[in-house]
Amino acid sequence: MKIPLLLLACGLLYGCAQDEGATTEDTTLKVVTRNAPTTYYFNQDQRAVGPEHDLVMAFAKDQGRTVSFVVVDTVADVLQVLEEGKADLAAAGLSITDERKSRFLFSQHYRSIQQQVVCRRGEKKARDVAGLTQITLAVSTESAYEYTLKTLKKTHPKLQWQSRDADSEQLLREVWEKKIDCTVADSHIVAVNRRYMPELLVMFDLQTEDTLVWAMPREATGLKRAADRFFNSEAGDRALQLVEHRYYSYIDNFDFVDTRALVRRIKTRLPKYRQLFEDAGRKHEIPPTLLMAQAYQESHWNPKATSPTGVKGIMMLTRSTAKSLGVKNRLKPEQAIPAGAKYLAKMRSRFRKDIPEPDRTYLALAAYNLGRAHMHDAQTLARRLDKNPYRWADIEAVLPLMAEKKYYKNLKYGYARGIEPVLYVQRIRNYQNIIEQKLAEQ
Repeated sequence: MKIPLLLLACGLLYGCAQDEGATTEDTTLKVVTRNAPTTYYFNQDQRAVGPEHDLVMAFAKDQGRTVSFVVVDTVADVLQVLEEGKADLAAAGLSITDERKSRFLFSQHYRSIQQQVVCRRGEKKARDVAGLTQITLAVSTESAYEYTLKTLKKTHPKLQWQSRDADSEQLLREVWEKKIDCTVADSHIVAVNRRYMPELLVMFDLQTEDTLVWAMPREATGLKRAADRFFNSEAGDRALQLVEHRYYSYIDNFDFVDTRALVRRIKTRLPKYRQLFEDAGRKHEIPPTLLMAQAYQESHWNPKATSPTGVKGIMMLTRSTAKSLGVKNRLKPEQAIPAGAKYLAKMRSRFRKDIPEPDRTYLALAAYNLGRAHMHDAQTLARRLDKNPYRWADIEAVLPLMAEKKYYKNLKYGYARGIEPVLYVQRIRNYQNIIEQKLAEQ
């Protein structure tokens, strides 16, 4: 859902420490961003999140400041708000162009990307810059992509495009809906959106390397120095690692067939079981979409699924687990789904309650897959390696080591194929993200 132009929203990830009536001139950082999954959005709990949001909040915390966000729809809007002095800083997936250098200051870069030409599978395509003259191309007004196209037009005079007051996500959807042939978007935006629209096809890199930065008014030299120090600091490194892990690490190599099948099954299979997932999720305080994603990872929502090892049903329960949960028939979704949710909640209850979410749930998912005993070993190994045994990013790094003799020989329960729960959690996170997007569209 689009957030209205210039909606002011207080940063919610760390909470708002400032009263509405308090003075904000010196302590509040006014940040303009745009509403998109790679910048700033509201999650299912109506909490502001997103890569740019989290980086800004970490920066503000480091500076001892609170944050007020100005949320707009497009890059052109972002630059206008900043130029009009209505914000101190722009954090909106921006890159540097020569034209922007004359108007703004920029922080050092914090992420490398590529500008990619994206078309639709089975439709008209451009395989190189010359091919762009044969298709309908649209890009966001005042975007870095438009600047690149203007540069290329000097050597390809027939090059034409539509300059649109629309964000990258909207134009990618128009390509997917066959309204335009192709567009240009940053590689991380493409990676996120191809999971929702699997027919999107990356044709080539329009620009082989680009970077993301924050923008500031030209007189804000002190703020620039502070931002640069932050990105070079331990706090900045930690914030960037958390953003990478939280928003991008679960997006594994794109699988067109698997993603297209999931999108199709959200329409054809999920409606039969959606209420069961929602009821079970509410009962055990687990996001229903996470249960949906877990069940898809287990069985592709096939209630009669059976593995060679004897696990069965939509949640692929073992005979002993099903018996312990009171399930008489694993092939009946009305029994299997509540039981799967109950078992996941049981796994979660075996981890300390003060472990923050979503880490506690990811640890529980890994235990669901690998067993609590091996997860106990993983936490033991994490401590030995000076890692946090309650942080999923650290456990995710430790688990694969449990297949190496020099590590597992000193663990209580020995060898474990630790890469399996890592992939298990990654895929569930990916599926959950796609399911949430498609249900929101419906």
